[in-house]
Amino acid sequence: MALYANELLYHGYEGTEDWTGAPNVGTFLIFGVILLPPYVMVIAWFLGRPRDKNTGLLGVTYLVGIIVSMWGSMLILTVLLGLVFFGEIPGK
Repeated sequence: MALYANELLYHGYEGTEDWTGAPNVGTFLIFGVILLPPYVMVIAWFLGRPRDKNTGLLGVTYLVGIIVSMWGSMLILTVLLGLVFFGEIPGK
């Protein structure tokens, strides 16, 4: 049964070597253009009027929490997909 599952799920493509996610055009587009409004928002929290350091830090804490939870869940999903479809952990 395990051999049949391996034959069914493993399609013969090898996982990418080394770490994935090398910077390319999409990376610069996302971090440079699409995320420009959040950058301006965070800067405005600390440099705008009226200034409230505690509210700015609370907002940054929320943003960091959201980002960490999204990246953590994507990492777990990437590892699971690598195991199921490629037969190994990505980057190994």
